[in-house]
Amino acid sequence: MAATPSRMLALGTRAPAFELAEPRTGRHVRSDDLSGPLLVMFICNHCPYVQHVRAELARIGVDYGTRVSVVGIMSNDVDHYPDDHPDRMVEEAETYGYTFPYLYDEAQDVAKAFGAACTPDFFLFDADRSLVYRGQLDESRPSNGIPVTGEDLRRALDAVVAGGEVPVDQQPSLGCSIKWRPGNEPV
Repeated sequence: MAATPSRMLALGTRAPAFELAEPRTGRHVRSDDLSGPLLVMFICNHCPYVQHVRAELARIGVDYGTRVSVVGIMSNDVDHYPDDHPDRMVEEAETYGYTFPYLYDEAQDVAKAFGAACTPDFFLFDADRSLVYRGQLDESRPSNGIPVTGEDLRRALDAVVAGGEVPVDQQPSLGCSIKWRPGNEPV
């Protein structure tokens, strides 16, 4: 399985604004309506890297969801990857206990604005919406035998919640590439 690394957007980058539909509720979620620190996770249903960590993603939503605004965003081309269709997103969220909004980026504009490259791809912004963490959940991968702990992302979340500094030594996330619609690939 070929892995695509995250692009490691520059720390300090401002959080791009977005408004996306949440298939589970039918409502739209606007980044401007989310308060406090913001964790944006680019995920999908079919990627083995996301499947490997989805229970931990659900735990992060529960553990931090009252102190950090958490959203999952699915940006893949559903015509070529029907397992990621919005109806399947609803099933995924309900089956795995996602308490955070799982949003559909149909136009793929939000993934481009964030510089998302893979699933999973994580972006943590402080309360001022300045990027303080982009990188891996932890060192676990589907075939390396290391347990999923969320250690790297949790360390960053704990620092943000405590008002502390997030270490700048961050490792890129690895996963399946974002599945761009033909002709819509980022330049």
